[in-house]
Amino acid sequence: MKIINRILSVILFSSLAILGACTQDSPKTNPPIPESTPIDRTTFAKGADVSWLTELEKKGYTYSTSDGVETECMELLKTQCGVNSIRLRVWVNPVDGWNNIDDVMVKAIRANKLGLRLMIDFHFSDTWADPAQQATPAAWVDYNLDELKGAVADHVGEMMNKLAAYNIEPEWVQIGNESRTGMLYPLGKIDNGANFAGLVNAGYDAVKAIFPESKVIIHVDCGNELYLYTRMFDYLATNNGKYDMIGMSLYPEVDNWESVVNDCISNINTVSKKYGKPVMICEIGMSYDEADVCKQFISLLKTKSETSTEGMCKGIFYWEPESEPESTDGYTKGCFKDGMPTVALDAFKEN
Repeated sequence: MKIINRILSVILFSSLAILGACTQDSPKTNPPIPESTPIDRTTFAKGADVSWLTELEKKGYTYSTSDGVETECMELLKTQCGVNSIRLRVWVNPVDGWNNIDDVMVKAIRANKLGLRLMIDFHFSDTWADPAQQATPAAWVDYNLDELKGAVADHVGEMMNKLAAYNIEPEWVQIGNESRTGMLYPLGKIDNGANFAGLVNAGYDAVKAIFPESKVIIHVDCGNELYLYTRMFDYLATNNGKYDMIGMSLYPEVDNWESVVNDCISNINTVSKKYGKPVMICEIGMSYDEADVCKQFISLLKTKSETSTEGMCKGIFYWEPESEPESTDGYTKGCFKDGMPTVALDAFKEN
C-alpha cells in the first residue's frame, strides 16, 4: 500500500508537469519523425542502446547512410541495420543532465514514433552503475533501507508515468544495471541480507503498477560466467526477489569470441531451466576496428540464441553502436565510423 500511495502521488505530479517535459527545457528537442509506426512485439529483439545519442547530437555529431544521406540515428539503425528495439539508461540526478528522466523521454518519444520496441535501464545512481561502481545517488545517500525503497519506487514511478502520458509502453525494464553483487551500495549489497531483494521488489512493484505487461529484468555482466548468475538468482530465490527475465552482458575479445559465445549459450540454457525465466542479452560489443569479426560474432550469437536455447533467449542489444572513440572520450566498442554504420550490425539483417 505504501508503494501504491507513492505511485499515486507521482501520477498527480506527472499530470501537472508532463506538458513541460521534453520541450524547450530538454537537452535536444525531437527532430521531425514520421507518424507513429505500429510496434511488433512478437519477434526476436535486435536492439541498440543509444543512450549517448542526445549528448552526441548536442556536440554536433550527425549520422548518415552508406551513400551519404544524413539520417536521424535511430531511423538509420532501423532502416539500414535491422534494429527493431532501443535501450535507454536512466540516471537519477546526473551533473550535466544527460540520461535523466527528461532526456530519456526525448529519445523514447523518437523510438516509439519509429515503431521501435523499448527497454528502460535504471542504474539507480547519478552516474554509471556497473560491477566496479554502484554509488547511491547523492540525494539518497543518508536514507535508511525503507526510505531507499521508497526512493526507488518514486523514481521508477516517475519514469513510468511520463512514458504512460505519451502512450509509450516499455516492453522491458531493468531494475539495476550489471548488478552482480547488488546496487545502491552499501545498503543494497547482496551480502547485506535481504536488502537488495527488497529494493528490487520496490522497483518491480512500481513498474507493474503502471505497466503490468512490462518484463522486469535483473541484469548481470559476463554472460559466459555461470557462477555470477547462480549466485545472483539463488540469492533472489532465497529472498523472494521478483523479476521476469534474466539479463546478460557479453563483451568478448577478437581472439576468443567463439568460445565465449558457446559458453554464453550454455549458460542461457542452464539458467533458463534452473530458474524458469527467459533471457535477454542486454549488452554486447567488440572493438570498432574489427567490424568483420564483430559481424561474425553477432551472427553466431544471434543464430545460436534463436536455434539452440529452446526459444528462451529473446534478443540481443548492441551497446552504443553510434559511438566513436573521438565522440565518447575513447570508448572503442561502437560500430560506426565517420558517422556511418560499419558492417557489424549487418548480422541483424540475416535470417
